[in-house]
Amino acid sequence: MKPELLLPAGNIEKLEYAIRYGADAVYLGISDFSLRSMRKGKLITPENIKEAVAKAHELNAKAYVTINIFAFNKDIEHLKDNIQVIKEANPDAIILSDFGVLRVVKDVMPDVDVHISTQANILNYEAVKFWRDYGASRVVLARELEVKDIAHIKDKVPDIELEVFVHGSQCVSFSGRCLLSDYMTNNERRANEGNCAQPCRWSYKLLEETRPNEYYEIVQDDKGSHILSPKDLCLVEHLQKLIDAGVDSFKIEGRTKSLYYVSAVAKTYRKAIDEVLKSPNADLSKYVEELKKVGNRGYTQGFFLGNNNSESYSYDISKGLAGSDFLCEFMEKSGDYFKVKIKNKINLNDEIEIISPTEQFNCKVVDIKDRNDCPQTVANTNEEIFLKFDKAPVDYNFALARTPEVIIINKKSK
Repeated sequence: MKPELLLPAGNIEKLEYAIRYGADAVYLGISDFSLRSMRKGKLITPENIKEAVAKAHELNAKAYVTINIFAFNKDIEHLKDNIQVIKEANPDAIILSDFGVLRVVKDVMPDVDVHISTQANILNYEAVKFWRDYGASRVVLARELEVKDIAHIKDKVPDIELEVFVHGSQCVSFSGRCLLSDYMTNNERRANEGNCAQPCRWSYKLLEETRPNEYYEIVQDDKGSHILSPKDLCLVEHLQKLIDAGVDSFKIEGRTKSLYYVSAVAKTYRKAIDEVLKSPNADLSKYVEELKKVGNRGYTQGFFLGNNNSESYSYDISKGLAGSDFLCEFMEKSGDYFKVKIKNKINLNDEIEIISPTEQFNCKVVDIKDRNDCPQTVANTNEEIFLKFDKAPVDYNFALARTPEVIIINKKSK
């Protein structure tokens, strides 16, 4: 059976790009009920969630709505006020982890598929049976599982779908159950309400309380140490192992990630999945190189291979840095020129890489002009400007451009 490729949809624009770049399904959420707080783009709200789901269906993809907060009484009341809106949006499934949320959903949407979130910390087959018996059609397994445990669960419970995270950021706490952000922001940034301040990504030094202002390095690094910051998960080389283990859906983390990230990662995993389905013994290492072009903290396989250790942590960087610069987003075509929105500076005669849902190639910027047809030698960040290339994309409507080289961003990264 062909596994599903499931991508995040932080807003409606990202939803469409994710699907056009290869996603079979997307997961999205209204911020009040979801563990991510969106800030940019056409955010998904009670007013447009029906539009978002309809757009996914129009593109022949599924849309799953996430209601995976840890719900207090006020959250349950708020959900009851909005559940009819979610029902009318007609999602293909609801992703949840709270028993109270499950009751509310099943009372109003008895026939909807229920997917149990990774927040439920599902680590064993009895837990999977429990959720199956309560009506779940799919469980999202904890990132802390090894592949042999996944296979064992599928063997014991073959009549439920298994979803596994294969790529993206990881939390230092067990499956994301963390209160660090709450404590360190005086409860202003509650992680389990979608507003984590990410203190695990902060830099720390050691202070002994009787020696004020005497800070000790935890490692010999004048920047301190990001002792709580895991590297990003990347299992693209191990897709066949996951297929053999019976995984039904490959999930990508990143509802707060950029449009470029969502598009590039979707394209890479789509190509890798299609290749391994045709050739189970295919060498997929080239896709790791592709994924180094998007934001990451260095890559690890986490617990998947059973050897998670200190090398799985990013001690020297905490912010995901891309190995390639996102240069521009294509807007429209005008003769031999393309109107683009510049994300990072482009110079005349620069070599760039263009990716689209159906293309990927290097080319050269041979001309730049502004909206008044005046020639330019540079296109600056945030400008809308016209570019001409020595090789033009055919599938340009959703095309993006980046620098072709991979910059090494973390010496400790694999």
